[in-house]
Amino acid sequence: MKSKLDVHSLNSYYGGAHILTDVHLKAHESEVVALLGRNGAGKSTTFASLVGLVEKCSGSVIFNDEEICGKPTHEIVRLGLGYVPEDRRIFTDLTVEENLLVGKQPARDGVREWTTEMLFEFFPNLAEMRNRPGGQMSGGEQQMLTIARTLMGNPSLVLLDEPSEGLSPKIVEEMASAILEMKKYGLSVIISEQNLHFAKLISDRAYIIEKGVIRYEGTMTELAQNDEVKNAYLAV
Repeated sequence: MKSKLDVHSLNSYYGGAHILTDVHLKAHESEVVALLGRNGAGKSTTFASLVGLVEKCSGSVIFNDEEICGKPTHEIVRLGLGYVPEDRRIFTDLTVEENLLVGKQPARDGVREWTTEMLFEFFPNLAEMRNRPGGQMSGGEQQMLTIARTLMGNPSLVLLDEPSEGLSPKIVEEMASAILEMKKYGLSVIISEQNLHFAKLISDRAYIIEKGVIRYEGTMTELAQNDEVKNAYLAV
């Protein structure tokens, strides 16, 4: 199975603080991978490092057979790496449809090209509010909009930072369905999560990070059966 993303010896720093130490992870084509860990374990820093938002980092990040570690964020995104941050960052004064158009990028070879109408079919609840300003949406609706806007960039891999956090059970269920549909369309997805139940619904494999170090990797089935690891690194 071909790798979409292959990370080796990723080290990241905030000022003099060493946050990530020799992080490694891999995502294959049409695969959902979970990066699990408690709050503050290094999940968001890992994602920020992959898309070039951490000023001081080193290592190797191969995306679509190209080294992207050290490249500026706009170049990384143009190569087809989508990123949905935890804080959503929608444009509150723009309508749903206008938010989507902001994210539009040219088509890429071998990657599904998304249009607003396709995304309204994909996220029916967004279709019902296409003319609603982003600031008048619930948190779950904003999360869906942020994912849809990222898909307008025609990515081949999407990083979703804490996609289930703070959402109602109904929206969490819709989010899980959307991610599985993305996988069917050939997208690779990496989620960062504290919610093991949500991760189990959608993920093929899992990594666990603790204090900036990868402590475990395996299939989601293997992790679900490993109480020792779950208690050591995921229990609150």
